[in-house]
Amino acid sequence: MDGVPGFTQRAIAPGAGFLYEFTVPDPGTYFFHPHAGVQLDRGLYGVLIVEDPADPGRYDREAVVVLDDWTDGIRETPNRILARLKANGMEHAGMPGMDHSMAGMDHDMAGMDHEMAGMPDQAKPATPLGDDPGDIRYPLYLVNGRQARSPATLSARPGDRVRLRIVNAAADTAFRLALGGHRLTVTHADGYPVHPVTGDALLLAMGERYDAIVRVQDGVFPLVAVAEGKAAQGLAVIRTNRGTAPRATANPKELRRRLLTVHDLQATPDVDLGPVAPQRSHRLVLDGNMSTYRWTINGHTMHGGAPLKVRLGERVRLVFDNRSTMFHPMHLHGHTFQVRRTGDRVPGPRKDTVIVRPTERVVVDFDAGQPRPLDAPLPQRLPRGRRDDDRARLRALTVPAACRLAAPGRRTGPAAAVGGEGGQQGGGQDLRNLARVQAAGVDLLGGTMQDAVEGGH
Repeated sequence: MDGVPGFTQRAIAPGAGFLYEFTVPDPGTYFFHPHAGVQLDRGLYGVLIVEDPADPGRYDREAVVVLDDWTDGIRETPNRILARLKANGMEHAGMPGMDHSMAGMDHDMAGMDHEMAGMPDQAKPATPLGDDPGDIRYPLYLVNGRQARSPATLSARPGDRVRLRIVNAAADTAFRLALGGHRLTVTHADGYPVHPVTGDALLLAMGERYDAIVRVQDGVFPLVAVAEGKAAQGLAVIRTNRGTAPRATANPKELRRRLLTVHDLQATPDVDLGPVAPQRSHRLVLDGNMSTYRWTINGHTMHGGAPLKVRLGERVRLVFDNRSTMFHPMHLHGHTFQVRRTGDRVPGPRKDTVIVRPTERVVVDFDAGQPRPLDAPLPQRLPRGRRDDDRARLRALTVPAACRLAAPGRRTGPAAAVGGEGGQQGGGQDLRNLARVQAAGVDLLGGTMQDAVEGGH
């Protein structure tokens, strides 16, 4: 049932409910959210943490860090912004309307390797996502539902190893995250383990999740989430002792040092899909026009193109070819894929969302399970059909505390992309975790931003 209304299920009507029951096959940091209209922009989402019983637990504390962009109740509603973008293109956002396709340019790029291993050196450290990192300059950028001038505080003791579970739940903003005076060691990407790699800052696109370990020092430190290309930031505080809280404009030097991206990550052997040759390959050309605000995959908007055919159990290769001048986070529902590097010599990370930068070509492999949709998790950019959130009214803006479940243990090899039943332990004890999630139909036209301004949204 993971997917988009009209694809794997009908939308949940206002005032109605729907019970989800599913087996939890893989541990990790996840978040759940709707795909109807601009409901995500109004804070209708939550964090889902699946605990790993085999985790060695080499940390003392953990903290969930949710990054978001926000306008509702402050300026225009998300619905009105989307309507103006469709009507006027980027003129609404204070930027001249322009054609963001690569029309008129040679797309063959003969002799150039634009797969994953060919691109890192070409990205500018100051603008790793290109010169057009987003469409909307939001009035607020939030960390755990709070704005920078009234930040959330995460408490620990000096010397603690803290596991940060970082989720970018934003609609139109990529973030560069850094902790002043510290380095971050990334251990997981989109829930799956990677060989630990240490850097000063971390880049997260919309929908991406990363786990990072940091050994905190004695004092008070700014956890800064810079909105890429938007001259603004969110802020939280990590406090291990008394001291003055950092200013909302804190600008730690780590933001300008080594920036970790997907190019730095390698899957651990237990989740590596292995060097199986793909049995089927699909090329997906990403393109768009900012004047008409029309975004396409293989020349079609959402629901306009023919389905990509695969067979159950096949190893499938997807080649994302970005011909636009904007970056796109690409997400495959219900599956995880492995990012492939040139020649498959180095195993890339297992993920479900990957950044495809302007003019970049990214290759991923997955094992086909049940049918699922492919999309770019950008609610402001994806054309929508009938809007199912246009009648109801939001009475409360709240993000629940992170839901926690226990997984039966990491599934290894290709089966990890498919899901299925959990394992057995001891005298036949069933370690499956059957999660039950009650979803309610909520209408999202009204409401205020007071909770997000003062506390958590």
